[in-house]
Amino acid sequence: MNFLEKKICDEGIVLSSSVLKVDSFLNHQIDPELMVQIGNELADRFISEGITKIVTIESSGIAPAVFAGLKLSVPVVFARKKKSLTLTEGLLTSSVYSFTKQEQNEISVAKKFIQPGDKVLIIDDFLAHGEAALGLAELVNQADATIAGFGIVIEKSFQVGRQKLEEKGYRVESIARVKEMNTNGITFIQSEVMSS
Repeated sequence: MNFLEKKICDEGIVLSSSVLKVDSFLNHQIDPELMVQIGNELADRFISEGITKIVTIESSGIAPAVFAGLKLSVPVVFARKKKSLTLTEGLLTSSVYSFTKQEQNEISVAKKFIQPGDKVLIIDDFLAHGEAALGLAELVNQADATIAGFGIVIEKSFQVGRQKLEEKGYRVESIARVKEMNTNGITFIQSEVMSS
């Protein structure tokens, strides 16, 4: 069991066979030491790819992305889900459906922050149906930048997200891959993790 799988087992709450609550360390309260570990792990997996930019989506992807950016010495850009008075011109936009919140969001990034020639690592907190990941990929593709791959904190492997990304030829690296979950517990697909 890797460091993140252990944390999920210790503090995660299974609300149903498809909903995992990790608000004590990832998407409400943040465990900074864990985020350093996660960021370093994701950075290490892509360290030889020549990454020039990390792209994520607000808000739960920001913490792991920032620590990966720190390790790789590259800027982190996060897509906004809400319109901003200061973010009005030169936008890359994409539409993303959230199954958790059951709502459609238009996400956007200022075009000046993702340039042709950038080699982008996309980081997100969860991979389930792949909607957020594909929406972020669309933004990067609109900018004529290259996607090096996806760094995922927690993957729900029983859903179709990985399959959708791999069918498009994308590399997917997930730290914790949930095979199955219910109120009796969680089982993981075993994967190699460099750090501990």
